[in-house]
Amino acid sequence: MVSLLSRAPYLAYLPKPTSSSLRPPQPAMSSSSAAAPVEAAAQPRKLPVLLFDVMDTLVRDPFYHHIPAFFQMSMKELLESKHPTAWSEFEKGLIDENELAKKFFNDGRSFDLEGLKECMVRAYEYIDGVEDILCCLKKNNYEMHAFTNYPVWYQLIEDKLKLSKYLSWTFCSCRTGKRKPSPEFYLQAIDHLNVDPASCIFIDDRMVNIEAALSVGMVGLQFKNAEALRKDLCALGVELPPLVCEGDAQVQ
Repeated sequence: MVSLLSRAPYLAYLPKPTSSSLRPPQPAMSSSSAAAPVEAAAQPRKLPVLLFDVMDTLVRDPFYHHIPAFFQMSMKELLESKHPTAWSEFEKGLIDENELAKKFFNDGRSFDLEGLKECMVRAYEYIDGVEDILCCLKKNNYEMHAFTNYPVWYQLIEDKLKLSKYLSWTFCSCRTGKRKPSPEFYLQAIDHLNVDPASCIFIDDRMVNIEAALSVGMVGLQFKNAEALRKDLCALGVELPPLVCEGDAQVQ
């Protein structure tokens, strides 16, 4: 897989936003506040905004290995026997988990729903190296949001891995009713963030989702691994110094 750096504008050279919509509202200055220290002035919003896919970009997806094993099936058997739209309906919040259990399989067979959730929780883990990147970005005060197709079970990921230490679960399909690669999902995010789309970097492992981001004017990076992502972000002007190992600790 390749990143789309060659197709994306270099954010290091984007002009700083001047629109008041990108800055916190400024109170009217009175004579008493005119002499206030410069440090008290509101700081401009730091750009770019980073939008992260979650599954197989930040967190390992249990679907391809753990879930077939849970059902004692091959992936081929699972794909042939599961309902074609039940999971996407669950991701969009159109059905709840009890309804998912009823229609997960085409033949309506029952299964251990709680066991499936426990299996998924056991499998959730950060992809190697990405938590270090998130930590660096957070320390450098970048605004980060999840931009993910996932059902209400995203809370299971949060409970185990605490992604909210680094980013906000702002754009989850179960909350917005939209899924990638629908352009409406991306446009909704731009409207909510109130930024120029070129000031958003979208990172995802799937090309179809990257293409959708590019179509609305966002910068797109296809995730391959943490090392490549670090290099791609730095090439776009994102402040992301390398980690230096000292003994067992990692410091900036």
